[in-house]
Amino acid sequence: MRPQEMVERALELSRSDDCVVIADETSTANLRFAGNTLTTNGVARSSRLTVISIAGPGVGVVSRAAVRDDQIADVVAAADAAARDAAPAEDARPLIDGAGAGPGWDDPAEPTSIEVFRDFAAALGDTFAAAEAGGRRLYGFAEHILTTTFLGSSKGLRLRHDQPTGRLELNAKSPDMTRSAWAGVATRDFTDVDVAALDAVLDQRLAWAKNRVELPAGRYETLLPPTAVADLMIYLYWSAGARDAFDGRSVFSKPGGGTRVGETLSSTPLTLYSDPAAAGIECAPFVVAHASGREQSVFDNGLAMDRTEWISEGRLTALRQTRHSAELTGLPVTPAIDNLIMEGPAGGRSLEDMVAATRRGLLLTCLWYIREVDPQTLLLTGLTRDGVYLIEDGEVVGEVNNFRFNESPVDLLGRLTEVGGGGHTLPREWNDYFTRTIMPPIRVPDFNMSTVSQAS
Repeated sequence: MRPQEMVERALELSRSDDCVVIADETSTANLRFAGNTLTTNGVARSSRLTVISIAGPGVGVVSRAAVRDDQIADVVAAADAAARDAAPAEDARPLIDGAGAGPGWDDPAEPTSIEVFRDFAAALGDTFAAAEAGGRRLYGFAEHILTTTFLGSSKGLRLRHDQPTGRLELNAKSPDMTRSAWAGVATRDFTDVDVAALDAVLDQRLAWAKNRVELPAGRYETLLPPTAVADLMIYLYWSAGARDAFDGRSVFSKPGGGTRVGETLSSTPLTLYSDPAAAGIECAPFVVAHASGREQSVFDNGLAMDRTEWISEGRLTALRQTRHSAELTGLPVTPAIDNLIMEGPAGGRSLEDMVAATRRGLLLTCLWYIREVDPQTLLLTGLTRDGVYLIEDGEVVGEVNNFRFNESPVDLLGRLTEVGGGGHTLPREWNDYFTRTIMPPIRVPDFNMSTVSQAS
């Protein structure tokens, strides 16, 4: 039975007052390589059926993988029973009305395959040969995931979304394994991945690392590349839940009660926003909630989403909201969206030009092992990895030791002195969960390298 038919069958079988059914079909293809040699490749497919039954104010959610046709009735019966036994749901609201099948509803869910790497794999082979000739070893993996989601409800919703997600991580090492550099990119289909250009960047970084400089802990003028900015801004975004802010639990809580929406976080007129239609990082334009939580509600399934500015011209303008939390906070309904974009003033310089304009400072590659220390200030700690470089008089003069850092991304917004030109990037730490970002490089005059790290 096709996933659309499973949705229809589950809705037909439900005996609850209302019902929402989500069918997800996921396929994955991957390549792995080490020492300039392809080591493994593979494909996989999976499916999941989620039934959300609503009986009066009670909600029951049952989600199971690989459901056979003859098991649909059991899943629905379990969800109906759970709804009847459930306590009243705090976030209960009328379901979103629909008008029947949306675009593509009846079309089959096409899986990805190893063919997605056809042209990329050929270029990767050429890059292996160039790296071998240049005395460096390449390690890493490429992955492509295609998830098709079918969402139906007893109120007439029939929505479909196809979400491709691709990423490449590339690590170059010197033959003696003492020098290491990393680069990564996000992509929808691997047709836009220039692996030779990435290898050239890694070659340059390995050359920089031939000169080693030891530096003590301290505050340094630091250039953060887009990938590091992405990791910090994603954590800020994940922490921007309206309910937590309203309840006094986060950095976005206003002393004395309420939220900090309306406050200026940065004197630099930067904007942080999400947009389901953003070119190259398109994502679902409607809510898909498999369960309720503080920042999502099953009752909001199918709610349309559009561009949302979280920070506008340096001012906090929105937090991640459900319809329920919006009623509590008195703010507009602004659900979470699965991409994130940061922009500074027009005409921002490239990272290379920012390096050329630096008298003395550090250039990071990426951040790693990021953990929260204090939710009230959003203080984070973590490590630098795969290359921290010293800039003197506009040129990189060598690699320095790694550090542990302690910084709050909210505080950084108030202290940064330059925002460069943005581009598509891949976060290093969070790319298992969040890949769709467009970020600029930034300059921070006093980034806190709290201790020297022995990590490599």
